[in-house]
Amino acid sequence: MGAALHAVSGVAPSSPGRALRLVVLLAVAGGVILPILAGLWETARAGFGILPAIGAEHLSLDPWRMLADVPGLGTSLRLTLLTGLGATALALVLAAGTCAAVHGRMSVRAGGRLLTPFLAAPHAAVAIGLAFVLSPSGWIARALAPLFGWDRPPMLITVNDPWGGALILGLLVKEVPFLLLVMLSALSQIAVARHIAIGRALGYGRGIVWVKVILPQVWPLIRLPVMVVLAYSLSVVDMALILGPSNPPTLAVMLLRLFSAPDTAMLLPASAGAVLQGVLVALSFGLLLLVERGGKRVGLWWLRRGGRGLSAEPGLMLTSGVTATVMIAGALGMLALVVWSLAWRWSWPGMLPESWSLRAWMAPGTGWGRALWHTVLLAFATTGLALALAVAWLEGEDRARMRRARWAEALIYLPLLVPQIAFLYGLNVLFLRFDLSGGMAAVIWAQALFVFPYVMIALSDPWRALDPGLPRAAAALGAGPWRRLWAVKLPVLLTPLLTAAAIGVAVSVAQYLPTLFMGAGRIATLTTEAVTLSSSSDRRVTGVYATLQAGLPFAVYAAAFLIPVLAHRNRRGLQGGGPGA
Repeated sequence: MGAALHAVSGVAPSSPGRALRLVVLLAVAGGVILPILAGLWETARAGFGILPAIGAEHLSLDPWRMLADVPGLGTSLRLTLLTGLGATALALVLAAGTCAAVHGRMSVRAGGRLLTPFLAAPHAAVAIGLAFVLSPSGWIARALAPLFGWDRPPMLITVNDPWGGALILGLLVKEVPFLLLVMLSALSQIAVARHIAIGRALGYGRGIVWVKVILPQVWPLIRLPVMVVLAYSLSVVDMALILGPSNPPTLAVMLLRLFSAPDTAMLLPASAGAVLQGVLVALSFGLLLLVERGGKRVGLWWLRRGGRGLSAEPGLMLTSGVTATVMIAGALGMLALVVWSLAWRWSWPGMLPESWSLRAWMAPGTGWGRALWHTVLLAFATTGLALALAVAWLEGEDRARMRRARWAEALIYLPLLVPQIAFLYGLNVLFLRFDLSGGMAAVIWAQALFVFPYVMIALSDPWRALDPGLPRAAAALGAGPWRRLWAVKLPVLLTPLLTAAAIGVAVSVAQYLPTLFMGAGRIATLTTEAVTLSSSSDRRVTGVYATLQAGLPFAVYAAAFLIPVLAHRNRRGLQGGGPGA
């Protein structure tokens, strides 16, 4: 009788289910977590003087002394903290204020559709587009030229400015939409309308209810994503190379230069700096948690004090306006990429080119064709691997009737919380020791470290929201667990699967350091080539590479939206909303 009930329910725990979950956990641990830990270990060894490949075999603090002697280290640390902490704080404030202003007027699905272009665009492409817009010969200066009487581009430092303003703007273009979508999703777990109604009945304004009641409930749900943003902002390389200060640069860019120096002895201070980068991010996490604890105490005092007269509405309007400005700047940057790739003659101060040409697009065999092929191959290989692993993980949880533990959540987020430069060099050393570095397989593995967490996060909630009655009905009709997976779960979850795949492709296309380090400079992708060309004088060629780099994720997102509509054209409930649904 018990066996029959288990068969009908379709969710009974089984030893094969537990075995599947164990295998997936071991695969994630061995393929994702252990390489990161091994990379950190190798980097730390080199940072303290042990790198046998160059004859350094004894523990020493000399790498740290050499690092301290690098010119501009103090300024680099200051710039890193200013841009990293500043961009994260601004992004959080803008996202929170905008979310409070648009909630109830915009669903998560509509928000996902609106924000998809900004989420899909790789960081390097966004940075190059913003550089085209912000430069002294960019659209902003051209628009202002008649007002100020400029007959030539002004002598202003608008890109690579010493305070990192352009870099902060570039980070905001990417991180504000991300945090805004995360918040909109988190609000679905909170009774927002009821809280606002109660607060208004007690005499509080809408903005104050958001600040005092709703945001404190949202924060625990978005803490990890904010930490991901903080870690990335403090250790970003590609955007810092394009938009950030150049002499001295941010710490991550300085370390990349040391790792790439002809003198192999510089690998030791570079490794010490990579350890310092990791410590800096860890301390920033600690600072965030301290601010959270302090905010709790201040918030409780503020709640008990009352204060109905203060209005937060002007602040919400201001943050919404700034967010709109940031997104407009990002959209102009994306448009500038396409325009420059087609421009031929563009005289100052014209707002559009005087003549157009496809010449920059006409030589794929000697230029962008090879980089595009490598990018597509890496994107689909890493996304397919990550998607298969995520489905296996979630299916194993279902069959074992086990929900994800908190340690498993940390396991998924770990690759996003550790600065890439802190462990990728050490991982490359490990790969070189086993003769694995420099090939396509090594780059696929390295990129999968960062693609898998995003795919897993994107797929988890839709998978768990699946109606359990569907697999139970299939089990009652005699379908086994594998048939239920292939005939019921995957077809019903087609939209979330394709959305997760589109996110995975976008993350893969954007990878710069993993491709550069693990490919040993021999695997040219659109991202590595675009970052290299961003410092050249030919904007047309740079525009081609950056347009392709941004266009590939857009195409995959469009496919993720259209395929479910076509496949389920006779089943409205299964069509979904594409990315962001």
